[in-house]
Amino acid sequence: MSGSRVLFMLLYGAIALLGLFTAAAARDVGISIFGWGMLLFGVLNAFNSIKVHYDEKEQH
Repeated sequence: MSGSRVLFMLLYGAIALLGLFTAAAARDVGISIFGWGMLLFGVLNAFNSIKVHYDEKEQH
């Protein structure tokens, strides 16, 4: 994995954790949905980054 891909995976993990903490501390529905959305965004992008890595590796 390239260094930039690892950096973005760490960023996606931080976004997912921030979303989890935001959803847990939410006092209304809107912020809770936003937190769960951030969590979903971070996790799906991290898995997509792994998929792109293995797709590129498979082409070569």
